[in-house]
Amino acid sequence: KPTEGVVTRKAGLKVGYVPQKLSVDWTMPLSVRRLMTLTGPLAAREIDAALNATGIAHLANAEVQHLSGGEFQRALLARAIARKPDLLVLDEPVQGVDFSGEIALYDLIKNIRNSNNCGILLISHDLHVVMAETDTVICLNGHVCCRGTPQAVRQSPEYMRLFGGAAAKGLAVYSHHHDHTHLPDGRVQHADGTVTDHCHPEDGHHHGHDLHHDHGHDHHDHGHRHDDHGECGCGHEHDDDANLNQRQGERHV
Repeated sequence: KPTEGVVTRKAGLKVGYVPQKLSVDWTMPLSVRRLMTLTGPLAAREIDAALNATGIAHLANAEVQHLSGGEFQRALLARAIARKPDLLVLDEPVQGVDFSGEIALYDLIKNIRNSNNCGILLISHDLHVVMAETDTVICLNGHVCCRGTPQAVRQSPEYMRLFGGAAAKGLAVYSHHHDHTHLPDGRVQHADGTVTDHCHPEDGHHHGHDLHHDHGHDHHDHGHRHDDHGECGCGHEHDDDANLNQRQGERHV
C-alpha cells in the first residue's frame, strides 16, 4: 500500500518487465524461442516479430546458455515486448553487458519506445545516459530526494547537496531546447497554454509516452561550485562522499 496518496491502475493496462537478474539453470536445455513462452503462450508470429525487433531473429533456436550478455538481454527485451505492453519496466537492463553493448541496448530501448509508443520506466545507475535521454528523473535514497526534468534536477538544492561538486566536474548534462513542458500525468503543455497528449511535430521533441528512468547514483553538470557537505534539505542525512560510483542505495527514475 502507498504511504500516502492513491494508486490507480488503468483498465486493461499491459506491463512488460525485464528483471535485473533472472535465475536460469544453465544445465537445462532452453532455447530462446522456449524462453519467450515461459511467462505465457505466444503465437509464432508474435515471437518472430519480437525477436526481429530486438535483432536476434537468427538466435531463435539457439541455447540460452550459449548467448552473450548482450544477446541474453535482447532476448529478455523481446519477451517483454512480445505482448505489446503499454508500459515497459526495465530494471538495470544493461547489467553484465560491455560498453559497446550498452550503447547498442540503449539505442534499442529508444527505438522500442518510439516504434511501440509505450511508456518506459528504467531503473539505472548510468546517469550519463539517463540525463541525455530521459524526460523525468526521480532521485531516490530511501525517499524521494528530488524529481523533475534533468535540467531541473541538476539545479535542485537537494541534488547538489547530495552529490556535491564532483557531479559538476565528472558529469555533463545533455540539454535540448523546446517550448513545451511535460506534466506529471504525461500530457504536454505548450507555449500557447494548450495541453495535449503528445508533443507537436514543431516542438522538436519525440512523440509518444515519456521515457522515465530510475537510476541509481549519479547526476550532472551544475556549472557552479557547491559545498560538498550538508543535508539534502528533506530532513534525512546523506553521505557526502564525492565518489559517485561507490555510492550505494541511491536510485533515480
